[in-house]
Amino acid sequence: MRRIYELPKPIQSDAVDMGIHREYPSASFISSTMLLVSDGQGSMYIVAVPEPSQEADTHVLGPYVLSSSGTGSTESVDSPFRIHHVYQSSPLHAVAILSSRCYSSGSLDQTLVRPSIEFDVWAIRIQLPDSQGNGTAGPVEVLWHRRGEGVPMHVSFIESLGLHLLIGGSDYRKLDTPPLSTYEPTPDEIAPIPRANEPSELAQLPQKPPPYSWTQTSDSVTVAIPLPSITPKESIKVLFSPTTLTLHVDLDPTIPTPLGVVPPKYSAKKLWGAISPSASFWTFDSQAERSYGILSLHMEKQNEDTRWSHVFANAGTDSTAAEDIEVLETLDPSELWNIRESLERYTAALQGEDTSGLGLGKGVPSLAENEMDEEVDSSVGRRAFITWVYDPTREGPQPEFLSLQQRPFPFQLLSTPIPGRANDSTSIIVKSNIDGTVFALDDSSFIGTQPPAWKHTSTYPALAFVLASKRDTRFTHHIPGQGVLAFESGSNNRGGNVYIYYPTGPNALTAKQSILKVNDGSGGALMGVGSFTDSSGNTVIACLTEGELTLIRGV
Repeated sequence: MRRIYELPKPIQSDAVDMGIHREYPSASFISSTMLLVSDGQGSMYIVAVPEPSQEADTHVLGPYVLSSSGTGSTESVDSPFRIHHVYQSSPLHAVAILSSRCYSSGSLDQTLVRPSIEFDVWAIRIQLPDSQGNGTAGPVEVLWHRRGEGVPMHVSFIESLGLHLLIGGSDYRKLDTPPLSTYEPTPDEIAPIPRANEPSELAQLPQKPPPYSWTQTSDSVTVAIPLPSITPKESIKVLFSPTTLTLHVDLDPTIPTPLGVVPPKYSAKKLWGAISPSASFWTFDSQAERSYGILSLHMEKQNEDTRWSHVFANAGTDSTAAEDIEVLETLDPSELWNIRESLERYTAALQGEDTSGLGLGKGVPSLAENEMDEEVDSSVGRRAFITWVYDPTREGPQPEFLSLQQRPFPFQLLSTPIPGRANDSTSIIVKSNIDGTVFALDDSSFIGTQPPAWKHTSTYPALAFVLASKRDTRFTHHIPGQGVLAFESGSNNRGGNVYIYYPTGPNALTAKQSILKVNDGSGGALMGVGSFTDSSGNTVIACLTEGELTLIRGV
């Protein structure tokens, strides 16, 4: 190990007096012989390192300062930043993605109520020195500026798409855009992801029943609609007219209802045929000992001996309305009420209960049955969001999907690619029940109208389950196709380990894992993890603690 350069230390910083916290120094390679280095106090330098075989001095260009002035932000002040990602966009320019805590003028006033903490994310372009190392440290050019509620967990640039990928604890919005509400999927929108060569669990779930069942005689039509048994009759509003039906059910949002229940709502919905309102009526059998009761609509036909094809006029047509789903007639009137049992089986399946009638139980396999702590396992991983930002230096308009206001979609992130492996395809590992599912970015199908797609490529069985037992984990990264590495922080003065989980084949019954000691505690807590490729082409993992640097080979 050799020292290539020592950054100058400022004699005094006004940021300390203003209550602005320093960052840890950070660095990222622009090329094999050039680095962008931040001192953690608001300055960065370009360090040109000669090849080991060359007898030349290290050239340093800088300092560069990221100033809030001239960036379109009138309320933030200068603050130290962290370097997340750097790439060379042209022979004489590099683009860096930085993050810094947002210090507004109000947040520095200690007499005010403490505001919520936000972070700025910047893309800047820097002019590089020429081949002789000549150049001047001019002002940086801000390409774009976003703001979110946390430091990005992963940042990369997808060259083939011209898009910057930001993964963080919130979405990163433009400064003039208010935060959008988070989209929370309903239980029946969450689909389990099968492992390789494993049938989908969707095929094992009962099919979602229709919203109602119906039958008819020569002079009447009877419709059976399942409702939660706790529904009070005064919440049911039914209005019959000669050609339409109006039905509203107002459920109290404070009263718990069975999972997946959406009360029906028909507003002057046109019927297939004409009825006699004065002879039509409705009843509600609550069946309090069961989850659902039955709302029965008895409608008298105006024209006897006329057989209806559907209950509603638009049912079974090209209509895209949810209430126009085709519901076939129940020919046996005695089976009309079976819709209640069908809905109960369906909601039980969504809750993970046994719906087969074979006594198979519910929940997870016996391997984890007595060891799972639902509160702990539900918190494993980090809640994350994906933000895409277009490279403004590219020619042509930005992709169409970026112009649409879309609510951020959260997911539970288990692992990101280990820093330093620039040639790997972009992938993430997401929590799926007790497993870890690997998704790789599929840029081949990108057309611009929708965000880039993620393709499920493999699964680490029970990865989320085993990670939940590691309470001192500081970093979790993966090397595509080679394994997942969970690093302990080692802040308890007893040192820290790295747990390595290797991928398995489609029919494997066991999975291999390894445990390595990163340090014995004398080096302090783990500060950062990265990787590089040695002269033989092998991956080397670097673990930096407060006082030591540990290299791991042969993973």
